[in-house]
Amino acid sequence: MTDRDDDRDSAITVRQKTSDRVLVAAGFPLLGAVAGLLLKLLAEWAASWPWIPWEGPVELVADAPEPTATVVSLVLGTLAGVVLVLMAEHGYVTVTIENDRITTARGDATRSVPRTAVSGVFADKKRLVVLGTRGEELIAEYKNEGADLPSVARLAEGFRAHGYPWLPDGDPYRDTYRRWVEDMPGLPFSGNALLKARAEALKKEDEKNVAELRRELAKLGVVVHDTDDRQWWRATARFQPSESSESPE
Repeated sequence: MTDRDDDRDSAITVRQKTSDRVLVAAGFPLLGAVAGLLLKLLAEWAASWPWIPWEGPVELVADAPEPTATVVSLVLGTLAGVVLVLMAEHGYVTVTIENDRITTARGDATRSVPRTAVSGVFADKKRLVVLGTRGEELIAEYKNEGADLPSVARLAEGFRAHGYPWLPDGDPYRDTYRRWVEDMPGLPFSGNALLKARAEALKKEDEKNVAELRRELAKLGVVVHDTDDRQWWRATARFQPSESSESPE
């Protein structure tokens, strides 16, 4: 569920439901405090074992005076929960739909495109994509790059309310993707090097580099997305590979 302005003639803003955000903001610090207390109790229990790894830190926690040990455990656990809340807030994607423009915001990043450049919009649980007239991704928010997307149903409702070409069947180019393998032909110059670097970033779960390398590939006219840690790519109208391959599931 999401919150949105229902005035057809004004901007429609689609975001995560406020109650869900409040639940995360309250729940993570509470869970962190409970986890901190449980770790303290575990340390006290482990201190009685004949041998344990990290013996020094465990005994330091177990021998700490009360109530200081309990208070510190609760505070540290709560702070860890707050950090998780801030990370979650940074990943929330807000979509503003206007008659002449689409804008997405996530953390400190904002992306905006004019309506005249848009050929279609689609979304699923893993990505939100605004397509351009050459098949390029004008705006793309991917879950594996840290994006936390609003409800697909509410996104569809918002885009349709303003008359944007919503694509209910998803990516119209799904059958043109090719699975990437190292040094494969058909890619623009330096494309293989960027995809190889991106494969390493995916293994390390380095969301920032994964996103940056996708944007660099987009500059070459290459669209890429992932299934099961495998990269699939296609060319936009700027580049048309001559060879075909299997498409992603």
